[in-house]
Amino acid sequence: MMKIVVAEDDGMTRLALVKNLEKWGYDVIQVEDGIKALEILSAEDPPRLAILDWLMPGMEGIEICRRLRQSVGRPLIYTILLTIKKEKADIVRALDEGAYDFLSKPVHTGELRSRIAVGSRLVAAEDRILAHTKSIEEKNQALEQALGEIKTLRGIIPICANCKKIRDDKGYWNQIEKYIQEHSAAAFSHGICPECVKILYPEHKIHMENPSKDGRSEPGP
Repeated sequence: MMKIVVAEDDGMTRLALVKNLEKWGYDVIQVEDGIKALEILSAEDPPRLAILDWLMPGMEGIEICRRLRQSVGRPLIYTILLTIKKEKADIVRALDEGAYDFLSKPVHTGELRSRIAVGSRLVAAEDRILAHTKSIEEKNQALEQALGEIKTLRGIIPICANCKKIRDDKGYWNQIEKYIQEHSAAAFSHGICPECVKILYPEHKIHMENPSKDGRSEPGP
């Protein structure tokens, strides 16, 4: 259920607005002055719709619209100004100050319902866009983190023809496994090939004389 603030100092007008809005399925928060309305709309999780009387105690509705428009990083709050003013210049001023809509008193019930429905759709669309944008940002951050963890060897790598050490970009010679581990995501598991076994351990009868089909060697008898 979407929350909506009704800020109206006239009791009868406020009662009629609240009655209709609750009938239409809105969760209504009603206040009598502009200062209370601004406090509610400036909270951490504010209502996203507001019907504000232009002239009321504490702070005028048009000033609330101005302050909400100047807030940075805040969610969209769809504001409708109510007033007895009917001049075109007043409508222009209200919209310029940050109001999203403008209704003259006495308010037509059907027109109010339609304007509120427009505001609800706009708020819902804004939330979908923000959620989609946040999802994209989170995916981009995850991708950047993953890319930062990937190290790829490229280009010509100087390697000693005898000891097989690799020279890094600072001119130091490193063991090949150390160099690869520092410049890639590979890890080493050490072993001894059959040729080296013959050289290092000639006294042992464990020479791999019968290589298997998969390239591994099997102990001879």
